[in-house]
Amino acid sequence: MPITKSAKKALRASKRKRTFNLHRKKAVSDIVKKVKKLQLNKKLDEARKLLPQAYKAIDKAAKRGVIKKNNADRKKSRLASLLNKTA
Repeated sequence: MPITKSAKKALRASKRKRTFNLHRKKAVSDIVKKVKKLQLNKKLDEARKLLPQAYKAIDKAAKRGVIKKNNADRKKSRLASLLNKTA
């Protein structure tokens, strides 16, 4: 447990940031799962409509440092190729 005043404050900030980061990471995984599920069920039009939302969630997570930039680029690329491959 932190002892100094600054360490206590850092712990509070860390906990707060953790909740935001988990929320962003979950948003990314949820939207990616939705797109993949729609693609699996051959609902390509609906999946393509969700693609910009997926890009937005991924980009926000990368911007905030929840995931790294290359990881975000790879996720977006794989989603796009998944939809193009089944088309």
